[in-house]
Amino acid sequence: MVSITDGDTLVASVHGKNEIIRLLNIDTPETKDPNKPVECLGAQATSFLRGLLPVGSKIKLQYDVERKDKYDRTLAAVFTPGSTFASADIARAGFGTAVAIGKNTKFLPPVKDAEKEAKASARGLYDPSISCTLPAQVADVSDSLETATATSAGSTAAATSSLISVVAPAITTAKSLRTLLQTGKTSTNMVVWAAFDDLELATHIKSLSAQIETAESNLAALKKTETSLAKAEGEAAAKKLAAEAAAKVEAAQAKAAAEEQKRVEAAAKAQAEAAAAEAERIRNLPPVYVPPAPAPYVPPVQDTGGAYPGYNGPRCYAPGGKTWRPC
Repeated sequence: MVSITDGDTLVASVHGKNEIIRLLNIDTPETKDPNKPVECLGAQATSFLRGLLPVGSKIKLQYDVERKDKYDRTLAAVFTPGSTFASADIARAGFGTAVAIGKNTKFLPPVKDAEKEAKASARGLYDPSISCTLPAQVADVSDSLETATATSAGSTAAATSSLISVVAPAITTAKSLRTLLQTGKTSTNMVVWAAFDDLELATHIKSLSAQIETAESNLAALKKTETSLAKAEGEAAAKKLAAEAAAKVEAAQAKAAAEEQKRVEAAAKAQAEAAAAEAERIRNLPPVYVPPAPAPYVPPVQDTGGAYPGYNGPRCYAPGGKTWRPC
């Protein structure tokens, strides 16, 4: 053993010459393709092969019909000194899938049996607890759809909108996975798709479709409730604003009335105080002097000297005797 390239490829010294050996009848997740990201469990598959075939250890190679692949790699079944078939061990650990390489099928049956064992035990690529595996993706999406279907509207439009923001992406993710499942297995993704046979694949697609339909129905109900709550909250807010405005007007009017009442009362008080002060002033004035009334006039009794009535004293006549004056 010279080095491990990835989960199904190594470099070994054969007759003193290094050869790239492609393990027969096993395909592991890609780690070296510059045009692809490292695939699910690719690094683990490589580590597993390193542990199984340590650098420097001796290995046994057995060949089938075709000795070279299109990349000029040597095609061989690799065994440990203890006769452990490496490809079968990789498949049994769930780090690869059984595959026929060209016409080389001689060593395929034990790899297929090991693959079935890994699947039955849910190891590696078949483990639903490993997030990157296809079973895990299907389980996660199914759980998310169940949650989306069971989600009830919140008590407010905002709370319901928040729930919608969780339900809607779950449906989108489920649709993407359904599309992936419907696209199905190709020659470039066989390792990942080893998790499901055709019947299992059809069953998962059918189940996802039913869950998506139910979740979409619930999403529509949530959106309808959100709209209804938003309308009711808007009307309630408008009523509250109107009530607050009316209360402000009423308060202002009450304040103005109270101030006017205070002004009237203050004016009445001032008027009363002024009247009381004037009354007090008048009460304290000195009495007005009122002169005694004159005695009634009594004309003097004229002395007639015993003359006849109407006599009013001697008369002095002017010359001519026409006018006179008392003398």
